[in-house]
Amino acid sequence: MAKMGDAEESGASSPDEASDGPQRVGVLRGAGVQVDVGRVGQWAAVLGMVAIMVTAGVLLVAGVRKNSQIDSLKANGVPVEATVVKCLALVGGTGQSPAGFECTGTYVYRGIRHTQGVPGSINLPVGSTVHGVVASNDPALFSTPQTVASEHASDTRVVLPAVVLAVSTGLCIWVIIRRRSRGVAC
Repeated sequence: MAKMGDAEESGASSPDEASDGPQRVGVLRGAGVQVDVGRVGQWAAVLGMVAIMVTAGVLLVAGVRKNSQIDSLKANGVPVEATVVKCLALVGGTGQSPAGFECTGTYVYRGIRHTQGVPGSINLPVGSTVHGVVASNDPALFSTPQTVASEHASDTRVVLPAVVLAVSTGLCIWVIIRRRSRGVAC
């Protein structure tokens, strides 16, 4: 019969079972892996805050751009006639019936031919004419008179992303100042 070691006879724990230090997550050929949960949490919070700031920044730029386009079409809109060159069906949930249509039209402004999407989701016959409006300072910005009349520049497109961006930036600055005053390195 095999003789048991002194440590096993006495019931003492082996070095692998010691719980003096951080808990081991896994063992690979005797090497343990230690995870600092606090550090992982800090990095997750930093990455989450960066994602919020980037999203708010993108939404802020998109809102400012949309308001600018609406103002440009209302102030500098020039009527044009666009000819429909193609309409593609947009596939819906099951794919059995179209969810709408995406049409493209061409128009000439100041002697230059432009091809742009036609707002709306109805199937327009190829070759039909659509009344449109282009911005005189940006002839690639095309819309229909009905769409231009129904759109309005809105502060809400800009205010909410700006507030989220300002608050998250302020929070990041506060955390950085607080960590530096404590002398904690990142």
